Amino acid sequence: MNHADANILCKACGLCCSGHLFSWVRLNASELEKVEKLGLDVIRNDPRQRGFTQPCAMWNGVCSVYTSPDYPRSCQKYQCKVLRQLLEEDISLQDGLIIVRETLVLIREIELLLPKSSMISFRERLLAQKEMLEVKEKMLSAMDESFLQKAVTLLARYEDLFGVDDFIDYET
Repeated sequence: MNHADANILCKACGLCCSGHLFSWVRLNASELEKVEKLGLDVIRNDPRQRGFTQPCAMWNGVCSVYTSPDYPRSCQKYQCKVLRQLLEEDISLQDGLIIVRETLVLIREIELLLPKSSMISFRERLLAQKEMLEVKEKMLSAMDESFLQKAVTLLARYEDLFGVDDFIDYET
């Protein structure tokens, strides 16, 4: 297990913080106040969906509260599939970085095709646009078809390579 390589991979990625993989992060009730004081946008109104929204306000290319004693427990525990494979030495750092780089390139391509929206989370905007285009299905422009193809590819990457198949939950 190489923690230095894991640190390099996570800093190169950040998809779990940037709103690309998730639209929100689950918190324990005891963390709500502490995390809100850190500056995160806390969701309190539904006990089943208690957490903070993504993208994380503390993410600016790196996590600015990583060393805080109030660093959210969910963030501490989370390990995407790429990271777990790296830690288990099933993939090399080089292979992990290639997966991250290819995913980030695909995200940038999709962001260019996404219409403006009041939704902040990339994941929410992606799914909303995908669902809207799937309803139209027969009247799609070439750009819409390109978006759908890229969206399906990205969501498959999220599930197959990162272990994320839902807004908030991940394989453990």
